[in-house]
Amino acid sequence: MKMLVAVIKPFKLDAVREALADLGVQGMTVTEVRGFGRQKGHTELYRGAEYTVDLLPKIKLELAVTPEMADKAVDAILKAAKTGQIGDGKIFIYDLEQTVRIRTGESGVEAV
Repeated sequence: MKMLVAVIKPFKLDAVREALADLGVQGMTVTEVRGFGRQKGHTELYRGAEYTVDLLPKIKLELAVTPEMADKAVDAILKAAKTGQIGDGKIFIYDLEQTVRIRTGESGVEAV
């Protein structure tokens, strides 16, 4: 099993969700987060005062997939989330040791 964690721009969520649904991904967890990478935030003007926004809004997706599905899911996220601009995000891929569905007690691939 693989755990994919993707951090993307908020306005790309629907496109990424649809791309993953087309692949047959059945579930994911979506969290609104804030962070920064190489872009280091930006400055904004509010009522004549300039201020720095250090932590930018992002969306974090977490999904567990089979090893066969992992590369396809990564490709789908890459295509759907890419704008070509700085701050498009990152995808982290972890080995997932065990998965258990609480309702039925199923484990492994059956629990995904």
